[in-house]
Amino acid sequence: MDVSQNLELFRELMLCDGNIYSWSYDADGKLLFSNCPDQAVLAVAFEVFGCLKKMLKIGSERSTPAFLTSDTGLVWGAAFEKVENTLYRFHVIGPVFYTNTSADSIFQGFRSKDLSSYSAAWLRSFYEAIYRVPSSQYTIFSRNLRMLHYCVTGQRIEISDVFVDDIRMLPSSAQHMPSDRHRVYIAEKAMLEMVRLGDLNYKEALSTSMNISDGVKINARDPLLHARVSTIVFCTIVCRAAMDGGLSPEEAYSLGDAYIQSALDAHSIEETSTVCISMYDDFVRRVHSRRENPYYSEPIQRCCDYIEMNIDRNIHARELADMVGYSVTYFTRRFREETGFGISDFVKAARIERAKILLRDSEYSVQEVSDKLGFTTRNYFTRCFRELTGMTPMEYRNAR
Repeated sequence: MDVSQNLELFRELMLCDGNIYSWSYDADGKLLFSNCPDQAVLAVAFEVFGCLKKMLKIGSERSTPAFLTSDTGLVWGAAFEKVENTLYRFHVIGPVFYTNTSADSIFQGFRSKDLSSYSAAWLRSFYEAIYRVPSSQYTIFSRNLRMLHYCVTGQRIEISDVFVDDIRMLPSSAQHMPSDRHRVYIAEKAMLEMVRLGDLNYKEALSTSMNISDGVKINARDPLLHARVSTIVFCTIVCRAAMDGGLSPEEAYSLGDAYIQSALDAHSIEETSTVCISMYDDFVRRVHSRRENPYYSEPIQRCCDYIEMNIDRNIHARELADMVGYSVTYFTRRFREETGFGISDFVKAARIERAKILLRDSEYSVQEVSDKLGFTTRNYFTRCFRELTGMTPMEYRNAR
C-alpha cells in the first residue's frame, strides 16, 4: 500500500471539506508536513497544550486512531503508522472546534493557560489564528479520522474503535455543554436564503451550516437515529424555503416526502449525509429553474449562471462569448439587449446581490465580504455598494 499517495489524496479531499488541515510527525514528535497556513502558530499550540506528548504516548500503546482536545476546545485527530508494531509516524487532522463549543468556553480555556512566556507577536498571531479554525460536527470529524486511518493502515474500523481522551468530546454529553445558537441561526439563514433565491453557488453556505450545527438536539443513544431525525427536519425547512422561492407546494411536498423516505431507509450516517446534500442541491436547482428569466435565450441564461457560479472571478466578455460560440461583438450586443446590462455592470450587480446576503446572514466583516467577492479594495466595494443600494455596507448591515 502506497501510504504517501493515499495521504496526498486524503489531504486534497480534506481541503474541500471546510479547510480541515493535515499534519505528519515522526516517532520523535518532529513535524514532517503541514498544509495549514497557520502552521507556525498552531504547531506550537499543539505542543503547548500537551497534545503532542499525549499523541506520542497513545501512538506507542495503540494502533487505532485517537481524538485529543485541550481546555481551549481545540480538537485534533490522529492516525498511527506503524512498522512491526512500532510507531513510525503519526498523521493528524485539525484543529477544529466542535459545534457544541461556545465562544465563552473557548476563551475561558485560553485564560486557564499560562502563555506569559510567549511574545506579544506570537500571542497576537495565535488569537488571530483561532478565528480561522473551522467548526465540525463530531460525526463528520470522526468519519474523516476513520478515513485517515484507512489511508494509513488499509483497515476499516467503527466509530467505537476511536480512542477519545475526554468524555466531553462525545455527542452524548453535548446537551450539557453551552452551544453558540446565534452562530447556528445566522448560518441557517444564509443556507435557506440560497434555496429561496435558487442560488447555484451555495456550497460555502451549506458547508458552513453543516459544520456548525450537529442537527436536532434529541436525547438519542443511537447516532443513526439522531442523523435520520436531523435529516428529516433539514428536509422540512428546505422544502418550505423552496416554496418561498416559487416552487409549487405539490412539487415541493412530493419531493420532500421522497427524500424523507430515503432518510428513513438509510443504513448509515454517511447515507443520511448523502441524502442531505442531494436533497439540498435538488431543491436549489429546481427553484433556480423557476426563477430563470423567461425572456433570456438559452445561451444568455448559461452565461448568467456561469457568472453566478464564479462570482469572485474577473469574468470578461471574451470568455463568455467563447463559451456559447459567439463573436465578442455579437455576444456583447445580445447580452445587453436581453439583460439590460453590459457584462461588467451585470457582474457588479450580481456581486452586490451576493454581498447583501453575506452582510445580512453571515458574520463576515466588510473587508472579508469584499475579498470573497473579488473587489480590488474595500473602498471600491463600498462605492459600488452605495451606487446600487444607496447605503454603505455597514449601513445596510445595521439596518437589518
